[in-house]
Amino acid sequence: MSFHLTRRATKLALRASLSAPSSRFLVTSTRALRPLPTSPAQSSTTAVQPHPHPPSASFHPEPTSIFTPLDTFMPRHIGPRQNDVESMLSTLGYKSMDEFVDATIPRNVRIDELTDKDNGKNGIRPFSELELARRVEEVASLNKGMKSYIGMGYHNAIVPPVIQRNILENPAWYTAYTPYSPEQSQGRLESLINFQTVAISLTGLPIANASLLDEATAAGEAMAMCLASVPKNKLAKGKKVFLVSPSVAPQTIAVLGTRTSGFGVELKVAESNETFLQEVESLGEEKLMGALVQYPDVDGAIGDWAEVATKVKSTGAKMVVASDLLALTMLKPPGEWGADIVCGNSQRFGVPVGYGGPHAAFFACTDDLKRKMPGRLVGLSKDSRGLPAYRLALQTREQHIRREKATSNVCTAQALLANMAAMYAVYHGPEGLRKIAGKVHSLTRILAESVTSLGFTITNKTFFDTLTIDVSSASVTAAQVHEASVKAGINFRSIDDKTIGITLDESVGPLDLTDIVNVFYAVKGQNPVEPEVLEELAQKMELTSASVASPIANLARTTDFLPQGVFNRHHSETDMLRYMMHLQEKDYSLVHGMIPLGSCTMKLNSTSSMVPLSRKEFGGVHPFAPQDQAKGYEVLIKELEEDLSLVTGYDATSVQPNSGASGEYAGLRVIQAYHESKGQGHRDVCLIPLSAHGTNPASAAMVGYKVVPVKALNDGSLDLTDLKEKAEKHKDQLAAFMVTYPSTFGVFEEGIEEACQIVHDNGGQVYVDGANCNSLVGLTSLGRVGGDVSHTNLHKTFSIPHGGGGPGVGPISCKSHLAPFLPTHPIIPTGGSSPIPAVSAAPYGSASINTISWAYIKMLGGEGLTQVSKLALLNANYIAERLRPYYNIRFTNKNGRVAHECLIDLGEFEKSAGLKVSDFSKRLQDYSFHPPTAQWPISTCWLIEPTESEPKHELDRFIDALISIRKEVDEIVSGSQPKEDNVFKNAPHPLSLLTEDKWDRPYSREKAVFPVPGLKKSKFWPTVGRVDDAAGDLNLVCECGTVEEYA
Repeated sequence: MSFHLTRRATKLALRASLSAPSSRFLVTSTRALRPLPTSPAQSSTTAVQPHPHPPSASFHPEPTSIFTPLDTFMPRHIGPRQNDVESMLSTLGYKSMDEFVDATIPRNVRIDELTDKDNGKNGIRPFSELELARRVEEVASLNKGMKSYIGMGYHNAIVPPVIQRNILENPAWYTAYTPYSPEQSQGRLESLINFQTVAISLTGLPIANASLLDEATAAGEAMAMCLASVPKNKLAKGKKVFLVSPSVAPQTIAVLGTRTSGFGVELKVAESNETFLQEVESLGEEKLMGALVQYPDVDGAIGDWAEVATKVKSTGAKMVVASDLLALTMLKPPGEWGADIVCGNSQRFGVPVGYGGPHAAFFACTDDLKRKMPGRLVGLSKDSRGLPAYRLALQTREQHIRREKATSNVCTAQALLANMAAMYAVYHGPEGLRKIAGKVHSLTRILAESVTSLGFTITNKTFFDTLTIDVSSASVTAAQVHEASVKAGINFRSIDDKTIGITLDESVGPLDLTDIVNVFYAVKGQNPVEPEVLEELAQKMELTSASVASPIANLARTTDFLPQGVFNRHHSETDMLRYMMHLQEKDYSLVHGMIPLGSCTMKLNSTSSMVPLSRKEFGGVHPFAPQDQAKGYEVLIKELEEDLSLVTGYDATSVQPNSGASGEYAGLRVIQAYHESKGQGHRDVCLIPLSAHGTNPASAAMVGYKVVPVKALNDGSLDLTDLKEKAEKHKDQLAAFMVTYPSTFGVFEEGIEEACQIVHDNGGQVYVDGANCNSLVGLTSLGRVGGDVSHTNLHKTFSIPHGGGGPGVGPISCKSHLAPFLPTHPIIPTGGSSPIPAVSAAPYGSASINTISWAYIKMLGGEGLTQVSKLALLNANYIAERLRPYYNIRFTNKNGRVAHECLIDLGEFEKSAGLKVSDFSKRLQDYSFHPPTAQWPISTCWLIEPTESEPKHELDRFIDALISIRKEVDEIVSGSQPKEDNVFKNAPHPLSLLTEDKWDRPYSREKAVFPVPGLKKSKFWPTVGRVDDAAGDLNLVCECGTVEEYA
């Protein structure tokens, strides 16, 4: 045996004696021999305070003990200090916090407050920040470090460090909100239009949105678009069959199956790809409304679907394609061979796999479908000076406007992950992306040749990065291959007892590929090979660093992609860093000041709760890895689900829904399944108050429910008489009642228990929307007030950052009678004993960011969570009380109190001063604030939510700004300022105004940009003037150049 082979054999034997090599969040192309993970007792890292006992078995002192930790989280998370609390209570006229809370939340729905006792009943013991760091290490170590080549839409990704540090881990990017205030959001709007451009350029279609939740739900949205395109007369005659290729990813087929019932769609999985065209012809124009294929498919094959696409379109149906962005750098774009819609996962563009998410799905379509397209769409418009500016386009498609008439309930995107993927494309550029794709394909060819030489059979004769291998042809079983691969620290895809799948990615280097090949040598009983053997094979195949630019053998791409300057300029880290900073400086986020968006809960996203997200043990786990390799995730998710059940007052929880709207849909499907189990599947009426969250009607419509609105009284409360009349009228068909608590009008409904009882008495189930849960944790609960099922927004109440428009998580919690119906998954079973099918692509949805909410809850503990709710209520009521002399506080309870947010009605000023709500929002930007939620839930109102994280001095700055604005209104009312030309109508005023030679406005430059003295010391400047919404919609441009190139 040669020296090289001896050394290799020794290394392999030693590796087998150790635990499997750890997966990496930042993956390199080489793999070194590593020691065992360091135990706390062996560690010398003071940041994790080493001790042989794990944190879960540590001593926990009483609060009065000298050993009580000083690095507790609660004082870091909340804004007001104790003297501030006392001052605000005094302003409100209360002597104690308990007296204030009693006046705010009805006593009849109160519960025993949560405690810090870890007794499993009503308590959660808090960790200090240091204790949490040790607990994170303990839990993370339970995930086995394996290298997964399972594929199925998920890949090992190399996250460029410049992007990881400056996007993923940068609060200036992750604490921003959806860019509804475009003048303060030009940076991420430009980045999102870069993301759209990537999708447009690679798919060959003219329009793309700013991301969806995942590939499977994106395919569901595509199916809904196909349905919405069918004329009503043809739909009534049965044109409602959606035909799916059997080689589409199974999780996608499962989610499609979940969605079909609500839309009345007939989902048909074709017998085979070979018979697909024949089945299209058989369904014909009368029945077929859409078809879905995967390109390349889940088994790796690259099908030529052009003839199918032509036939599908000839029947008046739409052609949908699920695809892969990296593959499309080499393959003929679907838009060139007839696709109407193309969607997929952008995760392999520099986003960690993270046990399934979050990842940004891309979604592109033909021009004629643009007004039916779901989700956010960034477009180019112009500002008040005629200069180019970006904004969210076609917003009249949104659920808050269309309600039950909306074709989708999507109310968020995956903006942070879309921005990472966009930056990955910017950093590598078209040439770099093509090289990555070419190398992945070349290594796949080497792998195919290697295993074929050993007697194994590749069943897919065409491929990009995925091989489906019949191992029985080499006289071994799939179980033997999996046993050998796991022993080597590798996961392959399990297909059946004689077939396995392998998907390569950019992280694969010479040692990685050698390890993969040696699995097959091992099961054949042969000696392992060295990388030099594969190098010789590559040379024989004429595969070199230069050949990666060669075209693929089947359906090769001939058109260029990403020719825009932004993708061909920033390839050094210096340039890339400066580009990201250039965009970052244009955006308002929580690093600049309070974002008082009502029903959005823009609270602190603490660094200590964000840190676990970056650990390789969480970032590197494939969602379909064997469950015994993800014990850390199992522990974390179990603890999170138990804690969420406790604080919501329910019995069981599922974290699979990966947005609030997805949680609404899942909860309603659970209710639907419950009724069906009782022989009551005909129940299809859903009562929804006008004060409910805007996505509720759209979610109900997606389930197939008929929405019946319930009135509100003049004081904002539920009209119980109207509710009772409608519940009794529809008692034989009543399925559900969707109510938000506290309501979006900013008050705790006095009659919530009676309302829920009315519904129960008439055979319905109660869905309590948990969007406003930040006001009630530890004080009351969604289950206590009468709910049967609810979702909570982990990106609101439980501190996951909003990411500039996503990600989010919307877990559902329910009472025991609904628990059997919680959602399952086709690959990793989850949920109850009689579960609904999957609602997300991954078994646990956006699993990796659950680390954030888990950490948040664990650091606050029971008493901390309760105190957070009290301070959220106090901050909102302090603002309302201080503003009461100047503005109309639209709704309060009988004690004059609001919940955690307040509605300010600005309608009176339209008549007296000619000012609309949007004018106030634009002017507030000049005061260095992000405006509150505007024109929702009432068109003349602002909805203001400060959260518990804002200090009193920031609340006072906001209040002073609104008082100053009211004085500016009075100037218009008195006639000292004209109605048509004033600081409101011309707002916001960007920095460039200061250098303009001409100034002909009836107010000074100082009044325009420094309306209060403090702004001269610190101010966030809008980078553009007021953006023209109409111009952007009339001339829709949804891909880059940059703003400078359009100027």
